[in-house]
Amino acid sequence: MSDSVYKVVELVGSSDKSWEEAAKNAVETAGKSLKDLRVAEIRKLDLKIENGKVVAYRAKVSLSFKYGLGG
Repeated sequence: MSDSVYKVVELVGSSDKSWEEAAKNAVETAGKSLKDLRVAEIRKLDLKIENGKVVAYRAKVSLSFKYGLGG
């Protein structure tokens, strides 16, 4: 088994429906340009509020992916 290196990036996804969809949006959007996604960790959840109403759910996500060409 070879050694592997992973890089971690932090993303913020948003949705007008739920935190789950916000996290999913972040991961799926990142997956369009990053390969070998491994683990996503939800770091923080928050809401965007306008005129006293929730207008967006936001999820801060730490996402790891395999880094480099080897292994």
